[in-house]
Amino acid sequence: MKNLIVTIIFAAVTVSCGSLTSNTFIKPNDSFILGKNEHGNFKVKLKNVSKNSIEIHQEPNDGGRHSFQKVKPNELITIKIDKNTALVFANDTKDTASVDLKVTGDTGLSMGYRK
Repeated sequence: MKNLIVTIIFAAVTVSCGSLTSNTFIKPNDSFILGKNEHGNFKVKLKNVSKNSIEIHQEPNDGGRHSFQKVKPNELITIKIDKNTALVFANDTKDTASVDLKVTGDTGLSMGYRK
């Protein structure tokens, strides 16, 4: 019984402290959306590995947009995102964009693209 309790606690800690690492490509004039679903807080460490700047902003699931920011080529930033808020990466150029992402916190996030 004691081993079962220790195993359950270890599994819960492992899941809650998980991380997601990705190199994400965004087509020209497209946006990548991370977290357009119900979720808890998360943090994104992002590096723009493209030759052009990309724009990021936050979109709460109940509407609106805020915290617009340009991320220059090779720039590394860290952003904290509130629960039930999406992070949008907009590529408004003619070239494919690429970002390296490390997400911590709630990693049960939806991922998708939109024009």
